[in-house]
Amino acid sequence: MIELFNSKHYKLVLDAEKELVGDFNNLDELALINQYKVIKSMQAEYLSSTDFFSPTGYGYGDIGREKVEAIYRNIFHTEDALVRPSIASGTHAIYLSLKSILNYGDELIFASDLPYDTMQKATGIIGNEVGSLKERGVDIKIAPLDDKGKMQKDEIKKLISNKTKVVAIQRSTGYSLRNAFTTEEIEDIIKYVKSIDSNIIIFVDNCYGEFTSKREPSDAGADIVAGSLIKNPGGGIAISGGYIVGRKDLIEKCANELTAPGIGKEVGLSFNTTRLTLQGLFLAPHIVKEALKGAYLMQRVFSNLGFDTIPKIGDKRSDIVQTIIFKDPELLKKYAIAIQEAGAVDSKAIPTAWDMPGYEDQVIMASPSFIDGSSIELSADAPMREPYAAYFQGGLTYEQIKIAIIEVLDKLYP
Repeated sequence: MIELFNSKHYKLVLDAEKELVGDFNNLDELALINQYKVIKSMQAEYLSSTDFFSPTGYGYGDIGREKVEAIYRNIFHTEDALVRPSIASGTHAIYLSLKSILNYGDELIFASDLPYDTMQKATGIIGNEVGSLKERGVDIKIAPLDDKGKMQKDEIKKLISNKTKVVAIQRSTGYSLRNAFTTEEIEDIIKYVKSIDSNIIIFVDNCYGEFTSKREPSDAGADIVAGSLIKNPGGGIAISGGYIVGRKDLIEKCANELTAPGIGKEVGLSFNTTRLTLQGLFLAPHIVKEALKGAYLMQRVFSNLGFDTIPKIGDKRSDIVQTIIFKDPELLKKYAIAIQEAGAVDSKAIPTAWDMPGYEDQVIMASPSFIDGSSIELSADAPMREPYAAYFQGGLTYEQIKIAIIEVLDKLYP
């Protein structure tokens, strides 16, 4: 027998796995529904192998680029889409969306409390970064969550004024200590805000949430939705990029901001990424299912060991992130190092907390990935602050995550 099966933690993981049969069956059904959606969206656009050719220069007449955006539009059931490798990250996609819509004197309300750390700097909630939304004259308000981590209608209503242009919702947990918001919870808030003022634009940060449910925030009434291609929809194959989907007039604003007014979506090279972007999208429902299965197993194992987790056993999931609260900086560091050592790439690298751009606290990150920084691949990161919680996500195959959990336990509890 190979070393894996001789691990004293092997049976512990198998026992946890046996408790998850029902959850895994539900995930199989979810992946089937989302896979069907993706295939039919590609067929509807008559996707052809010739679409993978990429022009040079300005990128005029890039049929593949246009097909990618049409396919995303179909999957998310929106009027238009902007999907480009030049969108550098999820933060870039979110910031691009918001700065394209908001003008001087407009008001932005975050209905889901403080956004992710990098967005706090991009918006100007903290710091004095050049080009932040605050520097551009946008007023920003924050609606706090209740003591159960849920959005509060009364708090949102208090903040809405005749200057309110956008209400933003962050679907995923980010570096907070709450569950990701379900599509149903997002839909409830959207309907409520629209009942107050139907002209308010609803923006949803969809990072980590794509294909984790049968419906996306755009199906729930969001006007504009954004995310990263090196997270869920890239399927571990897309090498870069981000997407924005939504109303046609809003996508036009985003395209004009990304390139230039009057040029918009008509230019911008895809840099020979079309095939990788679409192949990753094709695989994404299955890869997300594998990541979700791994998150369930990580949750079950560490809950059985007595750790607090978010989500807890029995909670409904709406992103791929599994939070484990260590309450000890040294144990958190050991966990990150163990995740790195369990990977296939850069397994000899040693994660160290450092001052990552866009973050207030030092961050430790394990990312033994084929695509640098890809968080649909096996990875974990954490801000070095109390309660010293690790945010685990991704894994291209369930088997990879299962092996990683065993090896992590061997490192933490030799």
